[in-house]
Amino acid sequence: MLIHPWDAPRDDSEWQSWLAAHDFGQLAVNGLPGEPPFVQPLHFAFDAVRGEAVTHLARPNPLWPALEADPQVLLSVVDDYVYVPGPWQAAPEGPPEDGVPTSFYAAVQLHCTARVVDDPAEKADLLNRQLGHFQPEGGSSRATPDEAPYGRLLSGIRGLRLVVTDVRAKFKYAGKKPEEVQDRIATALAGRSGPGDAAAREHMVRRRGA
Repeated sequence: MLIHPWDAPRDDSEWQSWLAAHDFGQLAVNGLPGEPPFVQPLHFAFDAVRGEAVTHLARPNPLWPALEADPQVLLSVVDDYVYVPGPWQAAPEGPPEDGVPTSFYAAVQLHCTARVVDDPAEKADLLNRQLGHFQPEGGSSRATPDEAPYGRLLSGIRGLRLVVTDVRAKFKYAGKKPEEVQDRIATALAGRSGPGDAAAREHMVRRRGA
């Protein structure tokens, strides 16, 4: 992922805060020789203090042999994306039709070493950590090995601890454009009010004031 200086996060807290609210992504696993990569959509819980994301997948999932052969993986999350028409991007002194269309988006890529978890007690702990993230209000039983209701189901899954070794983050929101053009784009996003437009405009305004 190409990251220009004006698209880079201001600091770690920017991408960490964004990732905390965007907990569904795609796990890319290198395929076995002669095979394409595996790309698995999944929910995950990211822990910035521990430097890891935790998740789980069904035991029959076909990616396990590739993951065990090469545990170096990439967890990719992309959201708050919009299409920006060319006229919105046009230079102040130029005709609108000469503006170049583009995409705005936020993206975080976590380079990780995957550690497979098969011990029932450790799997239960990972599940409870995920449940605490997604259901902080409670309402569901805790997973405990050999105890109902989830104990007997633990054998059907394998846990994953994704230990983060590197992070690449990007917030592509007209950071290099003149203020006049940024104002025009922000006004146009508010007027269009389509899917993702409010979030994209919020990023523009927030990063401009940083």
